[in-house]
Amino acid sequence: MPGFPNVRLANRPLHFIYLCDCSGSMAAQGKMQSLNQAIRQSLPGMTRVARDNPEARVLVRAVSFADQAHWHIAEPTPVEGLQWRDLQANGCTAMGAALELVAEQLHTPPMEERALPPVLVLISDGQPTDDFDAGLARLMREPWAQKAVRLAIALGHDADLEVLQQFIGPAPANQRERSPRRPLQASNATSLAQYIQWASTAVVGAASMPTSRLGGSHDDGNIPLPDLPPTEMDPMDDVGPMVW
Repeated sequence: MPGFPNVRLANRPLHFIYLCDCSGSMAAQGKMQSLNQAIRQSLPGMTRVARDNPEARVLVRAVSFADQAHWHIAEPTPVEGLQWRDLQANGCTAMGAALELVAEQLHTPPMEERALPPVLVLISDGQPTDDFDAGLARLMREPWAQKAVRLAIALGHDADLEVLQQFIGPAPANQRERSPRRPLQASNATSLAQYIQWASTAVVGAASMPTSRLGGSHDDGNIPLPDLPPTEMDPMDDVGPMVW
């Protein structure tokens, strides 16, 4: 159609980035296996959400951090073509370096001016062993990081909830409120899978929804987050109901 030359190119990129703790403690009690399985099993649902929201183009990347931080999936990859490679656990917890690595990609360019606010999901079972504060400060200097939907999943009871809360931002005033604006605590494989599924489908759906249906704009990062899923332990979970 001569009057609408770009009608097929109107979708906006939505960058979804996992930041995955791969320290040695993740090898214990099946946590690394559970994380790999949860992410892999979430991909079909994430693909369906992407297809249901053609206004957005969902692109996935992942950072792994142990003694150092590395891009596990370096290129923004359309979710429908993503093949998840298993992460391996070994070493320390260079979380600050992981935040700096992500910060380097939240410039424009390489971020597209028309991109939707990215979704960043930080997953950890322990405490940073490097300079987390410097990494977070570097990340939050980027306007795209300030706009991002920042979520955190704590695996087990040894995760540092304070640093995960700093990554997310200010907690709700009601200390008893169960909210995605707090770290999500996964105590077993089932609850981890439910949180990963929620982040990769419900949150992606909200972030990619047309602004006309949200009644506002995505561009300030003020995206209403969907309700959290129930996370009851399923005794039939095939990874096992082990509590971390």
